[in-house]
Amino acid sequence: MNVDILVAEIGSTTTVVNAFTGMGTAEPRLAGQGFAPTTVAEGDVTTGLNGALNDLKKHLKTTDLSWGRFLASSSAAGGLRMTVHGLVYDMTVRAAKEAALGAGANIHQVTAGRMRRTDLKKLVEIRPNIIMIAGGVDYGERDTALDNACLIAELNLNIPVIYAGNIQNHDEIREIFAENGSKLYIVDNVYPSIDRMEVLPARKVIQQVFEEHIVHAPGMEKIRSLVDGHVIPTPGAVMDATGFLKKELGDLITFDVGGATTDVHSVTDGSEEINRIQIYPEPDSKRTVEGDLGVFVNRMNVFELSDKKRLTLKTGIDEDKLEAAVTALKAVPHTDQETSIVRELAYTALKIALHRHAGKYRDSFASGGKKTVAMGRDLTALKYIVGTGGALTRLGVGVALIEEVFSNGNKYDLLPPALPKVLIDKTYIMASLGVLSSELPDDAALLFKYYLEDRN
Repeated sequence: MNVDILVAEIGSTTTVVNAFTGMGTAEPRLAGQGFAPTTVAEGDVTTGLNGALNDLKKHLKTTDLSWGRFLASSSAAGGLRMTVHGLVYDMTVRAAKEAALGAGANIHQVTAGRMRRTDLKKLVEIRPNIIMIAGGVDYGERDTALDNACLIAELNLNIPVIYAGNIQNHDEIREIFAENGSKLYIVDNVYPSIDRMEVLPARKVIQQVFEEHIVHAPGMEKIRSLVDGHVIPTPGAVMDATGFLKKELGDLITFDVGGATTDVHSVTDGSEEINRIQIYPEPDSKRTVEGDLGVFVNRMNVFELSDKKRLTLKTGIDEDKLEAAVTALKAVPHTDQETSIVRELAYTALKIALHRHAGKYRDSFASGGKKTVAMGRDLTALKYIVGTGGALTRLGVGVALIEEVFSNGNKYDLLPPALPKVLIDKTYIMASLGVLSSELPDDAALLFKYYLEDRN
């Protein structure tokens, strides 16, 4: 059997391969999916890839499978570990973080101002895949970014460095790293002026550096024997998918509730009303990662954050037995009671993740009296909500959970006045469609509409 394109999602524990046919026609379709444990820890990711391909063959009822292209996203091999070093936390540091998170990175260290000895010691211990240096608006403060660059260069870590700060520092940054051994990438300033963020150029370079790194990571060296296209970070692929959907549908937000984290991706211009009272600029696309809100790996933390009376009511489990029941949960729920527990954990994760992602109304007091201002992400113009990840796609209650969370939103959060339309990624192909959107936008648009819009 021949398919047009395979797209693999190589996760930290599971590898999924999606097969697509009908590409280039009016009806591209998902032909089938294959699953297998990821084998990066065993030293060869292709073992898991081949396992997923064999599982795909079973679902397609064929022993002979061929394809035209093989693309991939990955969060294996530790994903994309980054550190970010800027000048002022609420300005250049925040802009650098937005660039890194939007590209799919996991940020392990953030510093503002001149780095201290303890910061440098931690950086050495982290051994990130990429170091990002920012600081200073264009033609503004120069010295902090240069000082941090010198301190980092002296460590001789041989780690790729991305400079995204004051444009006046470019020549000196090149000299600092000229004989250091670290590969240097210079991109447009992520915070070129007080009222503007420019994170997209940095995001593109981050994903480029990630691809160069990931194919040399332990267990990933042989990935090119199967994959012939780009390999991008899986969270970055979901962000790309969200951005692509915005062009098709309008302002939207994507919730990815997983076993270890809950990621929130929003692409919105916000409303004119809120823009007039915003204190700090926000990027067009924003990703937040809630590392404490996973419904399996971090389920006990989510349990502690949950309303115990609600849990008792919704699950039918006595309050004094709830903790034991949550502790005993497996990665995949098998009974109605286990499903009800995961549902409530997902509700808590969604509720808290939305509150953390959304901007807030704030009262400011000055000589003229009290004034209401806005800080953070403006979600008031949202038209659509997309749910992906196992907890929202496999339990059959994703729409109800999302609608309930938005209906009970905090009055101080910058949320839409009316409930947006909810779409669920039932076939769990959001990341794959994000990968496809950069090379085959027309096919990706048709697949999005068929699997997310028309069938929900």
